[in-house]
Amino acid sequence: MSATEKSQQPEPSQQPQSPEARREVLKEVLAQAKGCLRCSELAAARKNVVFGAGNANADLMFVGEAPGASEDEQGLPFVGQAGKLLEKLLVEIGLTRAEVFIANVLKCRPPGNRDPLPVEIENCREYLYRQVELIQPKVICSLGNFSTKLLRGDPTGITRLHGQAQPLTLGARTVRLYPIFHPAAALYTPRMLETLREDFSRLPELLAMEELEQAEVLEVPEVELLEEAPTVAGADGGGREVDQLGLF
Repeated sequence: MSATEKSQQPEPSQQPQSPEARREVLKEVLAQAKGCLRCSELAAARKNVVFGAGNANADLMFVGEAPGASEDEQGLPFVGQAGKLLEKLLVEIGLTRAEVFIANVLKCRPPGNRDPLPVEIENCREYLYRQVELIQPKVICSLGNFSTKLLRGDPTGITRLHGQAQPLTLGARTVRLYPIFHPAAALYTPRMLETLREDFSRLPELLAMEELEQAEVLEVPEVELLEEAPTVAGADGGGREVDQLGLF
């Protein structure tokens, strides 16, 4: 990154505080993500960058693994059956999808829905960290193994951790991390669905707790700024531009 590009990055102490200001910076990060070429295979194959959608000032944020075929086509996260189940579980605890923010570890679909590669996770993690920093959620629900392991920086699996909240500092933001099973795991397994429903039932209690004391000034991961978003073959989904800004 050049000195000029680095100078454009807000210092941690200069991060915008009002919801409106943070939303404007989030738009800038979205624009950067749309032009990202860090993972050449993903950039060449994607139809849309699936940045995330929802309330940009949400107290509750969900982080999944990576977009699937439907998400890549529509440019929005969790639009398939797993997304419908997520919405149903939210309604059961008195929330709607519009009140939360939903994102993924990866912003592009891995070909054939394969597992994300370590280098892809590393390339994309800065976008997620910037989202957390700007949205300022009180609680982050990591959905399944990949997001849980990434956010915790630990290989412990979701089976041992689900339903157990813990404080976690990401950049300059301290939140309650609450790992739960990915909704896709519960689509066809009644017992898993009951476990997921039980874990969801604790969310209102966690959201009602006092906000955790925030970290002092910690270095915020940088996202490389682009002068102009480059054109990638197939990246516009056949000429269709998906605008996710209206959703947060």
